[in-house]
Amino acid sequence: MEFLLSTYSLVVGTIIPFLFVLTVVVFFHELGHFAVARWCGVKVDAFSVGFGRELLGYNDKKGTRWKLCLIPLGGYVKFAGDENAASVPSREMIAQMSEEERKTAFVAKPIWQRAAVVAAGPIANFLLAIVIFTVLFVSAGKQGVLPIVEEVFPGGAAAEGGLQAGDVVKEINGRDIQTFGDMRQVVLMSANTPLVFEVDRGGKLVSMTVTPNAKVKEVFAGERQEAGDIGVRGSSNPQDFIRIKYSLLGAAGEGVKETYRIMEGTVGYVWGVITQRQSADQLGGPIRVAQVSGKVAEFGILPLISLAAVLSVSIGLINLAPVPILDGGHLVFYAAEAIRGKPLSERVQDVGFRIGLGLVLMLMVFVTWKDIARLVSPDS
Repeated sequence: MEFLLSTYSLVVGTIIPFLFVLTVVVFFHELGHFAVARWCGVKVDAFSVGFGRELLGYNDKKGTRWKLCLIPLGGYVKFAGDENAASVPSREMIAQMSEEERKTAFVAKPIWQRAAVVAAGPIANFLLAIVIFTVLFVSAGKQGVLPIVEEVFPGGAAAEGGLQAGDVVKEINGRDIQTFGDMRQVVLMSANTPLVFEVDRGGKLVSMTVTPNAKVKEVFAGERQEAGDIGVRGSSNPQDFIRIKYSLLGAAGEGVKETYRIMEGTVGYVWGVITQRQSADQLGGPIRVAQVSGKVAEFGILPLISLAAVLSVSIGLINLAPVPILDGGHLVFYAAEAIRGKPLSERVQDVGFRIGLGLVLMLMVFVTWKDIARLVSPDS
């Protein structure tokens, strides 16, 4: 009985929220590729959510096979003339096509159309995030505590930078700060990175630079990881609690800003890892996403949908990385083709795709190893 209860808890509390979040994000990513491909006259052979053996599927009137597959860890759109799900052209298949069929092959389209189809996936991810945040802001508004520093802990980064109790934070690195949560979000993503604070101190604007220390702490939903910390406490006065309401237009603007902030924070963090100013502890793979999804789902459907928006931005950015096999790698190849006036040689493309596949597999092994290490030692 105990085994059955634990299995039920795992499935309902972790696996289902994880699959919900991932499926939504993957579906819209592939839908972006699909929609622009159809608009450009490319024949789409398959639209798949998941990999491996097909579980469910049907053919639409234009010959596209829509399917749900066994391994729900991604998805793909396969175009006419493609050898595989990574849009590597199949020379044999193209050679066997009739002249009419060849016109609908992805590889036969002009560079700008191929680039538009490839870029549409990540763009769809960003648009999905904007729509989700817009709906959340217009329906629930924004709640939080005013960004008032109630206490500055001795020896912390805030004390060293000159922050004082009573300061009201207005901006950090030019970003408007409306709540203490806004400030916390910036600080968490900025370990060992200098931040310029603009604060209201008794009616006078004061500027100072604060460099958050790296510290293992609870970030959200019980998740502990190394993140930025400046050593302050926010206001505990109930009168400082605020709720900001937005019109549809205002909510859309905040949705765009929130999406951009996540993009900026993610790129900044990755650059920090590359330059060794940030720890790689925040990197995670499917196991960690599943854990986080389960924990966030405990707070309700709205936080889970918000997580889907954050994950959508992350997947969009990952796919734009200039690595062959990812969308960004294809765009690099198209840029080279535009500059040279002809495609890169088949050998160069083959080598590029092999290197790209190797890099992606190495990253997957690394983040999975990090995920397993967290399961064995949660504080690691």
